[in-house]
Amino acid sequence: MQIPNRPDYVSIHFTGQQSRSYNNNKQWRRQSCWRKWKQLSRLQRSLALFMLLLLFICGMASYPTVAKHLRGFSEREQDAERSILLRPLRPHVLPEPVKQGQHPLPEQLSQRKLSNKRGPPILQNRLQTKGNTSNILSEDKAADVRKEGEEDRVISWHGAVIDTDQATDGNKDGENKEDSPHVKHSQDSEASRIEAVREAFTHAWKGYRDYAWGHDELRPISRSYSEWFGLGLTLIDALDTMWILGLKQEFEEARRWVATELTFNKNVDVNLFESTIRILGGLLSTYHLTGDSLFLDKAKDIGSRLMPAFNTQSKIPYSDVNIGKGTAHPPRWTSDSTVAEVTSIQLEFRELSRLTQEPQYQAAVAEVMNQVHKLDGKLDGLVPMFINTNSGQFSHQGIYTLGARADSYYEYLLKQWIQGGKKENQFLEDYLQAIEGVKKNLLQKSSPNGLVFVGELSHGQFSPKMDHLVCFLPGTLALGAHNGLPADHMDLAKELMQTCYQMYLQMETGLSPEIVHFIMHQDSTRDIDVKPADRHNLLRPETVESLFYLYRFTKDRKYQDWGWEILQNFNKYTKVSSGGYTSINNVRDPDYPSPRDKMESFFLGETLKYLYLLFSDDLDLISLDKYVFNTEAHPLPIWPSTQ
Repeated sequence: MQIPNRPDYVSIHFTGQQSRSYNNNKQWRRQSCWRKWKQLSRLQRSLALFMLLLLFICGMASYPTVAKHLRGFSEREQDAERSILLRPLRPHVLPEPVKQGQHPLPEQLSQRKLSNKRGPPILQNRLQTKGNTSNILSEDKAADVRKEGEEDRVISWHGAVIDTDQATDGNKDGENKEDSPHVKHSQDSEASRIEAVREAFTHAWKGYRDYAWGHDELRPISRSYSEWFGLGLTLIDALDTMWILGLKQEFEEARRWVATELTFNKNVDVNLFESTIRILGGLLSTYHLTGDSLFLDKAKDIGSRLMPAFNTQSKIPYSDVNIGKGTAHPPRWTSDSTVAEVTSIQLEFRELSRLTQEPQYQAAVAEVMNQVHKLDGKLDGLVPMFINTNSGQFSHQGIYTLGARADSYYEYLLKQWIQGGKKENQFLEDYLQAIEGVKKNLLQKSSPNGLVFVGELSHGQFSPKMDHLVCFLPGTLALGAHNGLPADHMDLAKELMQTCYQMYLQMETGLSPEIVHFIMHQDSTRDIDVKPADRHNLLRPETVESLFYLYRFTKDRKYQDWGWEILQNFNKYTKVSSGGYTSINNVRDPDYPSPRDKMESFFLGETLKYLYLLFSDDLDLISLDKYVFNTEAHPLPIWPSTQ
């Protein structure tokens, strides 16, 4: 058959005779093969049959191993989950951090948006980005490849070299060693642990110094930086940590930058809350630790520039201030501020008034607390998450949480009472009422292991959702009990501390996700569920903060051991070889936790500071009877009782 006018196409048609011929050919080939086999000698046929039998036996012998290997691919995730569920409540001993080599300083490349420590996660930071980082993840993924000749070493995802015989995932010579209930303190003395924190800090600081000096935060993988306010945020946040850790050379270099480079006379919008807790708090704390008036002068400067935020009809401050123009405004998308933002700036402004003898700072933040104290819309002392700067009233009512947007309100109720010498009973009353509200409305237990957790309430419906931010609460409860509040506060602190630890222990990397959901139905086989969008870890401090308080007040060394595990896991999964640590996207994937290329300033300002204090047995090192920590871990003095 042909297609008209299409000579480039050819159609082939088999006739009946052709088809029969094709089938006959196949039959002829089969007969030919049999004829050739019959022509072989008996010896040749015997050898061929022997070889076939041998291949069959070898195949059968290897079948279980191959099948097991193939089954492993499909069962790996299920087995990992079962191992987490069956794991006893005990720490997993991890290796000492490995010192990193030196690397040359490349050009500073780019900038990137930062995320809020507390408050709305969608606060706009108005950043500019430059540089190209499209190859970052592929380059770091390639670091997993074993280098030629390094037969006894492996390369982690971030390029850090770890000795094989120290690796967490395998036992040397096939040994299957049981972990002890807690890491033995004699194995890792106080000196070695605090030195490990110093090493972690100097490694993080090296990355900041080499690639982000004078800028807000480090991007350790791309070896560049990101700006938020353009005020050297990480440097200021880390000043008192360097002083406490005894890193004199690093401190002096940072001080010179503050003296010669730091200026607040900039046409830039800053967030009132973040600037207060990180910059004002950091400068005030460093002044008290060093006695150096440079830091007090800088604190006065930034404090005065933040005051326009309080120029509202309601006296509830705006969230954003232009420190160069002296103007303030709410976020562009709403006229609301979060309750945590406006009620977690009091410690710093009160202390600024005490030092300067200028009452306007304390008066402004006291007015905020008085207004919140009188507002309707609370539930047994629990506050909604938002407050309107125009009306001064709670907005979006009906949602109650101790997580983002409300957490540090409760923390600062107790700490203002302690800061002022336990004289301002309004703060104490509001705090005690709120804790009873937590017990009544938000406290539940998971199934099957009965972990006590703090959930959320939305228009009368309970949600078993708990932010990692809520892990500040065990430490706050313990601090209250230490200052004479009911003993059952300490009991609850210990229960919640165990829960926060399990949020780390039950993850494949040993690092907590940002948010967990606890399972409550009776037939459950696991206590914790983590949604894919919540699996990131930002190097947050709240759990190690509470471990510090619990150890200081109980002297139970298990809290030190838990903190040691967390530090080791930070070293294993977030440490970047060229300097710095990075937040990660997936705490459930130890093979590739997916780096975010971002080191938050609070990792140096809080996380490492609390770890250092946790491992130190020196009770006079930032005594909790003399200092109260702001929510960014900057210690401020408790006022004399005569004041």
